[in-house]
Amino acid sequence: MKILVTGGCGFIGSHTVVDLLNEGYEVIIVDNLVNSKIDVLDKIKKITNKSVKFYQYDLCDYTKLDSLFKEEEIDAVIHFAGLKAVSESVEKPLMYYENNLYSTINLLKCMMKYNVKKIVFSSSATVYGSPKSLPIYEDFPLSTTNPYGTTKLMIENILTDLYKADNSFDITILRYFNPIGAHKSGLLGEDPNGIPNNLMPYIVKVATHELPILSIFGDDYDTVDGTGVRDFIHVCDLSYGHVLALKNKKEGLKIYNLGTGQGTSVLELVKMFEKVNNVEVNYKIVGRRDGDIASCYASNKKAQEELGFKPKYNLEDMCRDSYNFVKSNR
Repeated sequence: MKILVTGGCGFIGSHTVVDLLNEGYEVIIVDNLVNSKIDVLDKIKKITNKSVKFYQYDLCDYTKLDSLFKEEEIDAVIHFAGLKAVSESVEKPLMYYENNLYSTINLLKCMMKYNVKKIVFSSSATVYGSPKSLPIYEDFPLSTTNPYGTTKLMIENILTDLYKADNSFDITILRYFNPIGAHKSGLLGEDPNGIPNNLMPYIVKVATHELPILSIFGDDYDTVDGTGVRDFIHVCDLSYGHVLALKNKKEGLKIYNLGTGQGTSVLELVKMFEKVNNVEVNYKIVGRRDGDIASCYASNKKAQEELGFKPKYNLEDMCRDSYNFVKSNR
């Protein structure tokens, strides 16, 4: 079975490609390398002893994407590609709407043209907005607090309408919570270009003195210590969820939360990182950030029951593996 992975050189995409190869799938990656690196391909080969075919295309370029579909006989698509920073989306909303929506529409047009009817979409817990209660279930009302989340919700709506129009599509929407950690080999991890937007790579860069101090946005939320609470999940648990989604015998339009079901505050994560890795992380408390909410953690009961999804790694693993990745690649 030949799987096209968009954004396959990125953080979650690369770990998923490793899982797919280990499960015997043939993999093609398309990635524009805007927020990823080409050497990920060598690292994937080192881990799996298998090669992947790579196209450095932007999904917003329909002509190139069409040529890829014409060249390859694709059986299914896992769609990761997209801009993903909440704070940047608040500052540059048009860039997010243009990139994330155009790229997805082009992808779906090619899938329809070449009769590729199976897709797993990388969505986000941001589509739940500010939830009224916790944990969050898949049937909760949907809303967004930032343009990044809005693009994810819009794409979910596009996929839903596509399925209504053509129920031969097999669509799985995976709503991620907060992936951190890295591959046990130390070869793959979260390595953004430029200043990190996500919490864990920022913590690591402060711990290794590449950045001077971590800003924690708000300590006046209604949480255990005033800092935001999130459901942190090991990237290797998250990535394997995509393999389970591909193998799922249930047809139609399916939606699953991928999280641990446990909430951890930002400050608790920092303290655990310091303890596990025996390092100090300098931090300061600053004002709340636009688009952020107080608490967000999943019910993963549906994914457990229908996919067999069971996270294996704990918070200590996540902190240890994140630091090990950076130390191994310095």
